[in-house]
Amino acid sequence: MLVALDRQGSLLRGNFTLSGAIEAFIDPLIVVAVLYACAAWHGERLLSPAYMILGALSFALTFPGNIGLHESTRKMVRKVATNWLLFAGATGAFGYASGYLHYFPQSMLVAWLSATPIALVAAHAAARQALPAWLAIGDNQRIAVVVGVNDIGLKLAREFRAHPYLGTRVVGFFDDRPRARLPDTGDAPLLGPLAGLAEFVKRRRVEAIYLALPMAPQPRILALLDELKDTTASIYFVPDIFVTDLIQGRVDNVGGMAVVAVCETPFTGLNHIVKRGSDFVLALLILLLLSPVLLAVAIGVKLSSPGPVVFKQRRYGLDGLEILVYKFRSMTVCDDGARVQQATRNDSRITPFGAFIRRTSLDELPQFINVVQGRMSIVGPRPHAVAHNEAYRKLIKGYMIRHKVKPGITGWAQVNGYRGETETLDKMEKRIEYDLDYLRNWSLGLDLWIIVRTALMVVRDPNAY
Repeated sequence: MLVALDRQGSLLRGNFTLSGAIEAFIDPLIVVAVLYACAAWHGERLLSPAYMILGALSFALTFPGNIGLHESTRKMVRKVATNWLLFAGATGAFGYASGYLHYFPQSMLVAWLSATPIALVAAHAAARQALPAWLAIGDNQRIAVVVGVNDIGLKLAREFRAHPYLGTRVVGFFDDRPRARLPDTGDAPLLGPLAGLAEFVKRRRVEAIYLALPMAPQPRILALLDELKDTTASIYFVPDIFVTDLIQGRVDNVGGMAVVAVCETPFTGLNHIVKRGSDFVLALLILLLLSPVLLAVAIGVKLSSPGPVVFKQRRYGLDGLEILVYKFRSMTVCDDGARVQQATRNDSRITPFGAFIRRTSLDELPQFINVVQGRMSIVGPRPHAVAHNEAYRKLIKGYMIRHKVKPGITGWAQVNGYRGETETLDKMEKRIEYDLDYLRNWSLGLDLWIIVRTALMVVRDPNAY
């Protein structure tokens, strides 16, 4: 347990990457795999309660792993040895005191205790060889820029270059000073002054911005942050921070350097695994259980009016990338152009059957397919039509931040009365306020509460039409 507690910091780092998943899972998976291999070699029954309990206990005590891929080989070997000694001591003491050790052949336990550290070292060494090569292929790296050509900014870029396991590539620097006054930036070029940063980030789809600026000129930094709110890039300060509107603000580290997340998704590290796992399982279960309802609604749509059964519309998904969202068609039109008119009360475009499925939210059921595909979540900010996004991002500060997470079938704004038509700018601003509040305060418990409140609203929501 001491080993597991020590690992929490390494898993819950800033951005969820493949290297983070490997660091979290490699130790527990190898420990359990070697256990079952040794048991099979000794002719033991692998599905016996004794081995299933020992396997589950071993996974729990070694998850998540605390050995960073960027750490030296010497440090890796030392951590493997100390972690395994702590694990063996704790489980051995418990097994001896409870008599649980007697359920296993002594030769099998000796083989497991001897082979596991060797297997762990070999697995970590293989990962260190394979991961950098894989990250170098295609678009597997996160694109980043550094603002500020100074000692801190240059050191940060060197850290990313020296640790390819972080999966981040710095494409250049931004700084207002003339090139003649700046030190050599090495492989990462000077891309221009701060005034061009926001446009570059949107054009090149930059995913992370690291601000290595002095904290003294606050008005300049605040103005820069306001410009960057029209992007979906994650923003970090290196290393200081002052008061601003934080979205999942927390301390992170790159190699041995401290950075501070100012605007980041809540779904990082273990949260990412929990969110995606719960979404997939629940969506698949709902689709299976409601398959007769889906069939009945599809038949009703087909018989009620001419046109397709499923209406597909372009929406903004995670990081502002376009996705296709599915709904049962409830109108006589399928608008998806530069101008999309929101549904209003007594809208003549809504068919009689469409009014029923909109009021009961049955028209949203195909979006559970979007969830299984990984394009949406069950709970998150509701996706707006692309035309609406382009209009509102110019009118509401921080509008695009809601796209730091996958859009949801239901959301915090919807269960607080901001579902359906937003005929005034004030209503849309309030919806965005709830969306950003969801990002700041996400938890699995909040998701479950939103799901419960959504179920209660289906039969008594005045804004459903």
